[in-house]
Amino acid sequence: MQKQILFVCLGNICRSPAAESVFIHLIKEQGIEDYYHVDSAGTGSWHVGSQADSRMKDAAKTRGIVIKSIARQITREDLQKFDLILTMDNENLSSVMSLAEELDSNLTKKIKPILSYASASKLVEVPDPYYGGEQGFENVLDLLEDSCKGLLKELIRMG
Repeated sequence: MQKQILFVCLGNICRSPAAESVFIHLIKEQGIEDYYHVDSAGTGSWHVGSQADSRMKDAAKTRGIVIKSIARQITREDLQKFDLILTMDNENLSSVMSLAEELDSNLTKKIKPILSYASASKLVEVPDPYYGGEQGFENVLDLLEDSCKGLLKELIRMG
C-alpha cells in the first residue's frame, strides 16, 4: 500500500511544488517511488492551474530536479486521503490545522512542519522566496533537500 504524502505552502507555486519534486527525486534515486504517492497544494486559491514559479523550476533544474506540478488548493478530501501533510511555515500549519479540526481533530496528528525533519537547520519555517532574489530559491531548495532526506529516512525506518 502506498504512503500518501502532501506538501503544502501558500500558493503552491514555489515551496510545496519544490518539496514535492525534491521528495520524488529522492525516492526515484532509491528506486522506491512505487511505495509513495506524492503531491502538493496551497492554502490559497489565486494560483490554481498555474505552473510552478519559473525561478524555482530553474533553480531545481540545476540540481537535476524537475518540477512538473500544477498549482491547486488543498481540499477537505486531502486531509482524509493523505497519511502525512507537511507544511512550509506557521501560517500554512495554522490554516491546515484549522481545516482539519473542522472535520475531525484526530486528523491534526498527520500535519507537521516540513522543517521538523531537517538536520542542518534550526529554522522552523521555510522562507517564501517569491519576492526575493535568486539566492532565496537556492536557500529554499537546500532546506527542502535536507528536510526531505530526513523525512525519507524516518519513513524508511518506520517501515
